[in-house]
Amino acid sequence: MIEEFRSENIDVGYTGLPPAMIGIENRLKIKCVGGGHVEGTVMVAPKSYNSFNELGSLKAVLTQFEGKTIGTPSKGCIHDVIIREMTKELDIEIKNFDWADFIPDAIEEGGIAAGVGTPSLAAAISNRFDSHIVVPPDKLWLWNPSYGIVVREELIDESLEFIIDFLKSHEEACNLVRLHPEQAAEIALKGVGIDKDFVLKTYNVSPKYCASIPKDYIESTLKFIPVLKDLDYMRGDLKQEDIFDLQFIKKVHPESSHYDH
Repeated sequence: MIEEFRSENIDVGYTGLPPAMIGIENRLKIKCVGGGHVEGTVMVAPKSYNSFNELGSLKAVLTQFEGKTIGTPSKGCIHDVIIREMTKELDIEIKNFDWADFIPDAIEEGGIAAGVGTPSLAAAISNRFDSHIVVPPDKLWLWNPSYGIVVREELIDESLEFIIDFLKSHEEACNLVRLHPEQAAEIALKGVGIDKDFVLKTYNVSPKYCASIPKDYIESTLKFIPVLKDLDYMRGDLKQEDIFDLQFIKKVHPESSHYDH
């Protein structure tokens, strides 16, 4: 998606913020103008491994996987960044997959011990074999910006009304998912070839949807900067204003965020 922005093939995208930050640091002129979802990274494994609820700490869970491999989507995505940071002091290999769809196969075939990715990955794995969430989203990285609405800066200069209208529709969609998941699932079924139970499972893993960009969202985003530098995914520093343009969301969503409601 970041390459598509660079090629000017897309103007608006739903993306985790670390890839956007890497692009911005490499002089890609994009800005995050709206939130969308927080805490959308989850770790799933077969039930032979104990969960956070059973062990009580992230370190205890991850120690089970020393000497083994954990799969996650492509390098630089938010899931990759989080799991590399959480395992940096442990003897765990992280394997990147171009497509998250390959991760359930790899677990089932024994190539990897666990998978880290979106709530939909957790739903997909649970449909395939006896598994469970070993680390829930809020125990990996609080308020992590699993996706936001990112636009090309040129659009900000030329299409103010479009961005406002888009964010209004986006907030309506977030409200629908959060407050009326059954109805939202019915709509989702029209666009993708999956069943309703799968959609509802995905929503239930982390139902923290909203268009706003509150302080917690921004602070969590900025905490990725030293991690991205440690991973050599970026070299320079970014400020809040390099990543966010809040003028639109302040008009569309002046009230408190709904991520925890």
